[in-house]
Amino acid sequence: MYTKQIFLLLVLSFTILNVNAEFLERSIDKNKERFSKVALDIWEFAEMGYQETKSSALLASELQKEGFKITKNVANIPTAFIAEYGSGGPIIGILGEFDALPGLAQSNSPFKEVVSNETGAGHACGHHLFGAASAWAAVTIKEWLENNNVAGTVRFYGTPAEEGGSGKVYMVREGLFNDVDVVLHWHPDDTNSANSRSSNSNKSARFTFKGISSHAAGAPEQGRSALDGVESMNMMVNLLREHIPQESRIHYVITKGGLAPNVVPDLAEVYYYVRHPQMHMVEELFDRVVKTAEGAAIGTDTKMTYEVMHGNYSLLPNEVIQKIMHKNLLKFGGIKYSKAENEYASKIYKTLVKPSLEIGSQEFVNDYKISHSYGSTDVGDVSWVVPTAGVRTATWVPGTAAHSWQAVAAGGTSIGLKGTELAAKTISATAIEVFNNPYLISDAKKELQERVGEDFQYKALLGDRKPPLNYRVN
Repeated sequence: MYTKQIFLLLVLSFTILNVNAEFLERSIDKNKERFSKVALDIWEFAEMGYQETKSSALLASELQKEGFKITKNVANIPTAFIAEYGSGGPIIGILGEFDALPGLAQSNSPFKEVVSNETGAGHACGHHLFGAASAWAAVTIKEWLENNNVAGTVRFYGTPAEEGGSGKVYMVREGLFNDVDVVLHWHPDDTNSANSRSSNSNKSARFTFKGISSHAAGAPEQGRSALDGVESMNMMVNLLREHIPQESRIHYVITKGGLAPNVVPDLAEVYYYVRHPQMHMVEELFDRVVKTAEGAAIGTDTKMTYEVMHGNYSLLPNEVIQKIMHKNLLKFGGIKYSKAENEYASKIYKTLVKPSLEIGSQEFVNDYKISHSYGSTDVGDVSWVVPTAGVRTATWVPGTAAHSWQAVAAGGTSIGLKGTELAAKTISATAIEVFNNPYLISDAKKELQERVGEDFQYKALLGDRKPPLNYRVN
């Protein structure tokens, strides 16, 4: 008797999986042209952090057409929004980014070809694809909920300014994820993977030195160089590198340093990032960097102030959901390319410096593993308050580095769009599976609690500062 019941349950489960797979393929295909256009439109907009007015409006509009309830200007950020469909639980959140990077305006040519656009920016991290695929998945999940009369809510988070602006941190700080059961996300890459992936936590600040201007030759004794303050700080930080944990990363750019050699600069600025896998170590290292700035100001007789720009937690894996994501990525497999796409890829491949991958690797899915990235993301803050899982799909030529002109170029072609479709399928399938199996949610929450510990209370690394809405303007 029990054997027969188990057999019937297995048959029913297999039938449901087949029905879901057929539905998913139809829904994804139906909306393919539409969301491919959304991705390429945002690629053309190339709007930087907190300035993504057209990109945010486009994504919100597409979701509103599908019956999603739109809430704009969340967390006091004009380009942040929430789009929600359904009612009750479980609630599955999907993250969607859409900001570009400064100074990387590039055509989709396989050769470096800087173009003029309104912003001077380019989508060198593929966030135009990110936002489009996530919205595509949200619509697919909405249609599945509707067609199958399933209780639950799909919630799309329009999250601006991931690149150095920590948009999601302000949304987490406002409690906008407190009622969410699971969060799904993805990111463009040069391979296909769904690893249990951690990252570095990160804190950044702009250090401003003020001095006294004077004629650099005629009256140098009357001047106090703000640039000397910046350079003294940089020298001490570079000495500091010998005495920090190996996993740390500290990098900077001088953003202001004077306008003429014969004028002692009275204003100079340097922008620092401090990274480490552990948040408490980031805080310690950041405090030591601040001390170098204070010492530099004393030594050069200048005044120093600093403004914390952003701070991100490390990415906290959740293997319960992550393994489901990997299973679904395997089900859809790698990506096949046309002859024209392969010829295009070969041209870009020749411009790469010592690429670690061969062309053709995008046709496969990497084995599941536990990994660590030395980069940082504000998805990290989300992952410490909600079970979170992600996938990375091939949208670039193998060996392409993020934040490069090659990433911008490939992201504006059908190569990028094919990876976008794979991401939309994988996220949709994972969300449907979670809706079908509420035990996954309870197991995922249990894992999260074990990882963060009983005494954990979320506190943003960037403190109580307001969103720096103009951080990309100057």
